[in-house]
Amino acid sequence: MQTRVLTGITTTGTPHLGNYVGAIRPAVKASRHADVDAFFFLADYHALIKSDDAARIERSRLEIAATWLAAGLDPARVTFYRQSDIPEIPELTWFLTCVTAKGLLNRAHAYKAAVDRNGEIGEDPDAGVTAGLYMYPVLMAADILAFDAHKVPVGRDQIQHIEMARDIGQRFNHIYGRDFFVLPEVVIEEQVATLPGLDGRKMSKSYDNTVPLFAGGAKALREAIMRIVTDSRAPGEAKDPDSSSLYTIFRAFADEAESAAFRQSLLDGIGWGEAKQRLFERIETDVAPMRERYEALIAKPDEIEAILRDGAAKARAIASPKLAAIRDSIGLRAMGSTPAAKSNKTAAAKGGKAPRFASFRDGATGFRFRLFAADGEELLLSMPFADPKAGGALQQRIRQLGHAAVLREDGEALVLELDGEAVARTPQAGDELLSRLREALEQLAAQD
Repeated sequence: MQTRVLTGITTTGTPHLGNYVGAIRPAVKASRHADVDAFFFLADYHALIKSDDAARIERSRLEIAATWLAAGLDPARVTFYRQSDIPEIPELTWFLTCVTAKGLLNRAHAYKAAVDRNGEIGEDPDAGVTAGLYMYPVLMAADILAFDAHKVPVGRDQIQHIEMARDIGQRFNHIYGRDFFVLPEVVIEEQVATLPGLDGRKMSKSYDNTVPLFAGGAKALREAIMRIVTDSRAPGEAKDPDSSSLYTIFRAFADEAESAAFRQSLLDGIGWGEAKQRLFERIETDVAPMRERYEALIAKPDEIEAILRDGAAKARAIASPKLAAIRDSIGLRAMGSTPAAKSNKTAAAKGGKAPRFASFRDGATGFRFRLFAADGEELLLSMPFADPKAGGALQQRIRQLGHAAVLREDGEALVLELDGEAVARTPQAGDELLSRLREALEQLAAQD
């Protein structure tokens, strides 16, 4: 079973060496695991909360997309998209807004910090606070809940937002009586490497102490490394590796043998200039091939655009049917239509027939089951199961889905997903079959 993991990248700056080591490299590595269904998105709606510089946001979207692709993110393996290409996200944001308590948002750390700062300088509590900042947690909840993400890796400062997404999703599920949303789990990135910047503090754009990843090429990388602050010990004097920013950064790129050799060189009194040159050469070994790919991508923005649009199509195949089901269930259905549960109960009472499951042994592949409509049309064929009990448990879960079912297009068929894993397929695609399948799922849920 795959675990759906979702990561957002705010598009307000140019990636630096700390971003690569702390976020990009480990996330790309994790996305290659067979048991991970990885979603990565450019959080350009979130960027609007932090910056009103249109040119900066536009450039950042291009640079960040090119950086992740150059670092090895495989768009064929993951779902890589722009937040602003998914219209279901702002729509879901509004639906969630209508069930979110204002008191919950009052407790959000970012909003409280802004209010506290205003209080310290004698300003009105809400001076300079936009509705975007205030509503940020709801937008983040929509990002996560739209795709039924199981896990969301974040730093400790973001834990509250995941907890709020769970609270909001749970309240929506309770109000409308269905498990529309998977409630996400936070993954705290305790082991993420934090690189020191030029001044020894954490590398951060906020401190203006970053080492560029690709911007400016090898020349800019070397110049930045040569500006890293060191102590006054002269060549020949032993240096303390454990208090040296150079050694900390070197270890983030080198293996154990290389790190041990560099450490010994510091203890033996290597000059700081020579040590910085060795650090540059070690980093450049890893960065140069990625930089070459990055520059090729930046030169062809249309190719990046196509990749992101393909990713958006994959993402919308999941979000669109989910939002359609939610609209119907909250009363935003077509005029004259009857709530599915009521009409299904009437149909069952009149005809005495209902959708049904049929289990069977499928040769050497194990056991499967089919879902038939009341008139006998085949609607779903399950994936094979080694254990017939697992198939029975899955049938029971499908009975409870109703409009909460996640259906997405996959070539010439529709796929039913549970917990991010494809568990059954339709014999073909098409709006008519989708409508019939949703009707049958509603009938099953009404009987359960």
